Amino acid sequence: MLTLVSEVEVLARFGRALADPIRCRLLLALREAPAHPSDLADRLGISRTRLSNHLACLRDCGLVVAVPIGRRTRYELADPRLGHALDDLRTAVVAVEADRGCVDADEKGCC
Repeated sequence: MLTLVSEVEVLARFGRALADPIRCRLLLALREAPAHPSDLADRLGISRTRLSNHLACLRDCGLVVAVPIGRRTRYELADPRLGHALDDLRTAVVAVEADRGCVDADEKGCC
C-alpha cells in the first residue's frame, strides 16, 4: 500500500538518495528514460549486484518504481516531477569557498 509522507520526510528521502554518487547517476539515467537493470548496470559500469542494492535504496526512498513487463522488470522515476527536480538541482548555484570545504569533511564524509 502506498502512503503519503510529510514534506520533511520527502526531502530527507531525497537527500539520502542523493548522498551517493552512483544513486545520483542512476537517477539522472532514469530521468532520461526508463530502463532495465542490465542496461543500467552496463551504462553505469557497475555490477548488477551493486546496481540492485542502489535500486533497492531508491525504491525504499520512494523515488523509483519497478514496472514488471513480461518476465523482466523496468525501472522508472516514481513521479515525472522528480526529473524536473533533478534538473533544478543540477543547475542550482551552490556557493562554496574555493579554498575551504566543510569543517571535518573527510571525517564526516561530506562535501
